[in-house]
This record gives sequence, C-alpha cells and structure tokens, in this order.
Amino acid sequence: MLLIVVAGRAATPALATTEPQAATAVHALEAHYRNIKTLKAIFLQRYSDGREGPQVQSGTVYFSRPGRMRWEYEAPAQQLFISDGKTVWFFVPADRTVTRAPIKESADWRTPLALLTGKAKLSELCSRIDLTNATPGTVGDVVLRCLPRGEKSASKLAAKQDDPDAILTTPGQPFDRVLLEVNPSTGELADVRVIEPGGIEIDYRFGNWIENPPLADSLFRFEPPPGVAIVDESKDLRAAP
Repeated sequence: MLLIVVAGRAATPALATTEPQAATAVHALEAHYRNIKTLKAIFLQRYSDGREGPQVQSGTVYFSRPGRMRWEYEAPAQQLFISDGKTVWFFVPADRTVTRAPIKESADWRTPLALLTGKAKLSELCSRIDLTNATPGTVGDVVLRCLPRGEKSASKLAAKQDDPDAILTTPGQPFDRVLLEVNPSTGELADVRVIEPGGIEIDYRFGNWIENPPLADSLFRFEPPPGVAIVDESKDLRAAP
C-alpha cells in the first residue's frame, strides 16, 4: 500500500515538508497501518497512458509482513502477481509465461504497496506532502499529494537502512506525484494514484479491507507450473553478454 516508507533504524533522514492541513491525515494513516501484520482487500486497478482508453482490472489482494503480497487478478483475465519478500513474480496463465525480478530491482508500483504492513512512514519517500482539492471517491475522505524525494537520495537512504522492508521504499521508476485518498479519522487508505512522466497514471482503489486475517505462508510462494516460460528481469542478467 504505497509509498509507504519504513523509518530506518540506522539512518536519520530529513523529514518531508508536511503542510499543517495534511498532518492529521498523515498521522492517522501512519498510525492505522503501523502494527498491522496482514491485510486483505478487493481492488480495482486503472491504467491510462493518455493515448487510449483506461485499462481496468480487478481482483483480490493480500499483504503480509514483511514485504509480502499477492495480487489475484480475476477480471477481465486471470493474472497473478506475488512478492515473497525477495523476488516478485508476474504470471499470465493465458500466455504461459512468468516474469521474475529481485524485489530491489522491481520497477512495479505494486511493490512499495507491501509497506502497508510495515512501519508506515511517508516522509522518507516524499519531499513534500500536502492536502489537495481533488474530489475523493468517498465522502469525508481527503486526498494527500506526495511529491518525490528523488531517486538518488531515496536509493542512498534505503541502502543505509537496517530494515527488512527498507528496499521496498524506492521504486525503480520515477514518478511526478502520488495521490493518496485517506479517511482522516481512521487513517484507512482508499485509493493510490501514481502519476508518471508522459501522462501515465496508475490508480489502485481498495475496498472491503480485512485487517490481520490468518494468511497461510503458501499464499506468498510461487512455483511455476510445468511448461511455463520464465523471463528473468534481473539487471545483472540483462547486462550479461
């Protein structure tokens, strides 16, 4: 759940500039997810690149500390995205292919969302957090805007942190801003919208949250079925002759 960054025990980063109007919602969000071990929700994902109509997918997502998650896409086609805490896997049954990458090299925006079950801190990812005038999807919610800290400084910070979740705080691709819809009273996260250069937007809307459900470890392990092609996205392998 996103852009939710772990406070490092070995580093003391500069705090993000947080507007006073946004502080209540930020504190509520951090407090809500700080001690949660597991989560389950339904989700609706929209992807838009500004050239075609939005691509919409839906399904069920599971999170488990530290840094594990499982996205089960059910419509319009079955897909499976798993992070076991070290490796991310994306399986498309119809194509009989699965891609994998070390989590520290993953550029996928689902990766930092695993930090909903970590020690949630926005200040290490965002250089500035403010309250927007955007209309929330749910009456009573507010929409926070996170402006990025910068890839180099964020990567340097994560390298210094002594925390199993820290590597998840630095997505491998740049973003212009992230909008987070939050209930300012409870801190529950309803929506995350990532806005990237070139007019690309990725929106994740969540509902029916269940906190601390019992989740089997097997949910977060992936065994490629026989006959499935594996595409390795490791930077080291891509650089090999």
